[in-house]
Amino acid sequence: MSVLRRATRAELSGSAVEVAPRLLGAELRTVVAGQGTPPDAAPVEVRLRITEVEAYHGQGTGDFADPGSHARMGRTARNATMWGEPGHLYVYLSHGIHSCVNVVAGPEGQGDGILLRAGEIVFGTDAAARRRGAGLPLGRTALRDLARGPGRLGQAVGLRHPLHDGIDAITGEEHHGARAELWLGEPRPDVVTGPRVGVAGVAGTDAFPWRFWIDSDPTVSPFRWGRGAQAAASAVLD
Repeated sequence: MSVLRRATRAELSGSAVEVAPRLLGAELRTVVAGQGTPPDAAPVEVRLRITEVEAYHGQGTGDFADPGSHARMGRTARNATMWGEPGHLYVYLSHGIHSCVNVVAGPEGQGDGILLRAGEIVFGTDAAARRRGAGLPLGRTALRDLARGPGRLGQAVGLRHPLHDGIDAITGEEHHGARAELWLGEPRPDVVTGPRVGVAGVAGTDAFPWRFWIDSDPTVSPFRWGRGAQAAASAVLD
């Protein structure tokens, strides 16, 4: 196990595809007031070991335009955090329900983001389980699934849209009752790549193999095709 250290903005200033594999094995550490603990208890730190990520390029960046990116049409009120300096967390709402967490990458104004798709809770498990509504004590399957998938991950670490969108994981400065820190280790040799999960059309095919995960890690989420992606993949092969 590599020794972890606080991430710097410089380490996140490359494109999302370059930075994404470096986040595998890293930890996102959060402390969020009023969640996962009794009301009169002090906030509990939760540490997530990141095991699966997806890279999303900003508008016009990379070798190909990225039709799966929230930034593909330029800056909007929703995606404004993506266009800021690297190391802030872009927290958006998926399907009107799930708060999903992304690490902003690239130079300011590029619009790159890295979705945290899955991880293992390595500290603060009880607090994460309460946020998820899981019964205690947790069995092996429940532990595996605690942050398996981006919606579960966001819930487990306690970050919520829109309250915590833009929180700075480099300085760890408090933002609406929450603090977040990103800790990096050494690059891993066991990184696997493939198409992104559940992304529609060609953006969810091998044309964009921008999903990265730790080989054979049980917390990695299963692959599924997005709407029209399988047909798009077949068309590319033809």
